[in-house]
Amino acid sequence: MGREPGPGAPPPLLIACALGIEQLALRSGDRTGAPGPVTVLRTGMGPDRARRAVSRALGAHGWQDAAVIASGFCAALAPGMHPGDLIVADETRGPDGTIACTGSDLLVKALVRAVPGRAVHTGPLTGSDHVVRGPERAALRATGAIAVDMESAATLGTARGGPGPDARPVAAVRVVVDAPEHELVRIGTVRGGISAFRVLRAVLPAFFEWHRSLLLPRR
Repeated sequence: MGREPGPGAPPPLLIACALGIEQLALRSGDRTGAPGPVTVLRTGMGPDRARRAVSRALGAHGWQDAAVIASGFCAALAPGMHPGDLIVADETRGPDGTIACTGSDLLVKALVRAVPGRAVHTGPLTGSDHVVRGPERAALRATGAIAVDMESAATLGTARGGPGPDARPVAAVRVVVDAPEHELVRIGTVRGGISAFRVLRAVLPAFFEWHRSLLLPRR
């Protein structure tokens, strides 16, 4: 975990990812402008590990009110998407239910500024407990989802807790590393993986802008 929030500090930001390479990218990004404490949590792969790690992190002293972003890499489902494209979920779907994301429109605008020239797609992000290939990818696309990963739905389902106006702010932002026309075998071994890593390093300013917006007085 990151530093413990002090008395009177704004609610912190928890960024959850699965892989060491994702954590490296996010930790090495520009942290200038963070409005409060920030930590990048590596959960490990799969929904079960994500649930356990996020639950444990949010139970730590000072982190009970943290906003949560699920981030890292994902597989695109729609033709025409490319490695390095950004996915901003308007909702996540999985065994934990459908979770509406907070401030997706703001995140899209912030990411366009933070990572100029990169395509940003918005839509449902679906969960899986395994790597999705071929016909299964097409079947998930038919449900209306635009991308799939193994941890976002579990992360947001665990973080959101319950419904209502006081529900924890949650979001999911993923970078495409695998697409229908650009399937990868191992992240980082080909050009697409390197491109996705560089994009992931650049997203933190957008995350901080989203986090700051949550701290503004509501009208």
